[in-house]
Amino acid sequence: MSRLCSQRTWWRAFMLAGAGVVLGGVAAGQNAPDPPPVDEFAGRPRVMVFSDIGNEPDDQMSLVRLLVYSNQLEIEGLVATTSVWQRTSVHPETMRELIQAYGQVRPNLLLHAKGWPVAEELAGRVSSGQTGYGMAATGAGLSSEGAKALIRAAGREDPRPLWVCLWGGANTLAQALLEVRATRTPAELKKFVGKLRVYSISDQDDAGAWIRREFPELSYIVQPSTQDGDEYYYATWTGISGDVYYRNCAGADPRTVTNQWLETNIRGKGPLGKHYPRFAFIMEGDTPSFLGLIDNGLNAFRRPDWGGWGGRYIYRQPRGETRAIWTQGGDLFSRITSQDTVRGADGQEHTSDQATIWRWREAYQNDFAARMDWTVADFQHANHNPVVTVNGEKGTAPIVIGTQVGRPVALDAGQSRDPDGQPLRYRWFHYEEAGSAGANLAAVTIAGADTAKAVVTPTAVCRPAWLPAPGRCSGTGTAHIIVEVTDDGTPRLTSYRRVILNVQAAGQ
Repeated sequence: MSRLCSQRTWWRAFMLAGAGVVLGGVAAGQNAPDPPPVDEFAGRPRVMVFSDIGNEPDDQMSLVRLLVYSNQLEIEGLVATTSVWQRTSVHPETMRELIQAYGQVRPNLLLHAKGWPVAEELAGRVSSGQTGYGMAATGAGLSSEGAKALIRAAGREDPRPLWVCLWGGANTLAQALLEVRATRTPAELKKFVGKLRVYSISDQDDAGAWIRREFPELSYIVQPSTQDGDEYYYATWTGISGDVYYRNCAGADPRTVTNQWLETNIRGKGPLGKHYPRFAFIMEGDTPSFLGLIDNGLNAFRRPDWGGWGGRYIYRQPRGETRAIWTQGGDLFSRITSQDTVRGADGQEHTSDQATIWRWREAYQNDFAARMDWTVADFQHANHNPVVTVNGEKGTAPIVIGTQVGRPVALDAGQSRDPDGQPLRYRWFHYEEAGSAGANLAAVTIAGADTAKAVVTPTAVCRPAWLPAPGRCSGTGTAHIIVEVTDDGTPRLTSYRRVILNVQAAGQ
């Protein structure tokens, strides 16, 4: 480091400390925008998918996975859309073809779990969105069945938000917003927008940027990008399987995202597996948009900075955007960013946005393989997820505990069970990056991390910063503790439970 660089660095530290930003510990800067509150609701997440299916294989692959998790989601609609890759056609017939195959295996799925929607009802929720490209295909007199379906779904009286998963272009969402703005009062528009939670797989037409500019209150997860794919490399969602094509998943284990593995574990299993094509570029690039909604105990859908199978995001205003959204990036000086640091398959630590997804890869791929087994096997010849109980609390909802620095917190998952009677393995870990939006990140130690019973002891309200500097940590610290419970079946299945510690200074 040059002398000038060193002087500038310490001057920045001094100025930030004087402004009240915590540097002695890792905390969110006071200039960061306040994030939206955590979503608190009961029941299955509500979902609408907007897909440019027919463009290339990955949308069809993602739809197969979505269908074998449809008992955990309330699928409100499946809308065939355009994108930069498919500008003038939509293919709802492909969606209906896959739903027909799902209908063939639904009786077998019912042997393993409840709640599977009837195929005919799902087929009735398929519609077409805008049939042209981008904002040029929206406006007065250009409504579509897909836009109307979204308006109906979001307009229903239901305390749960509606997740809008954009696998292609966003112009059908734009059309719905235009229609509501033109026909309803400002209060009604605000209520409509407040219902939506958008997760976009980059920007695949020009509508996304327009939506975020025109409807600044809309909850939106995206890494803003050009529409030509040149910036997809940077996106978190590529962590699903971007090892070979994007070459951006250093540390990830690629074995479960190859066409060979998929042939054996997915494609070769029954009528629905036959509709799972070989990928052209990567496996299931659209899947992260709903992967975090799965009821596995991580509850990542509560807020995007919690992190889970669908990745982790922070709340900030990217370059070129008019306001803050859930996105990537962050402050490297404070280490409050969208990146996770994970020990990879090579035994080394790797830090990246993609790691927020590939860190869970063995679990989400094994989980998918097991559900494909459910489509063809009876209960006795398939594996099922462990059921996790922590401190006597059943279910999958997060457990929130208040504590103080130096006060041990006992966590006991010993009452967890496996439906197939298999032995269970336990791993407790501090998800250090989780919950960073608008919060101090606390420091903790964990004793008994590889047993059913762990003891977590907070050591600081704010964990130490990477660069010691003047400043004082104040307020409450947050630490997300995850227990990972894995059975001994084939394939091995993992369930989780999230414990959130709210840490006060000693004596408070």
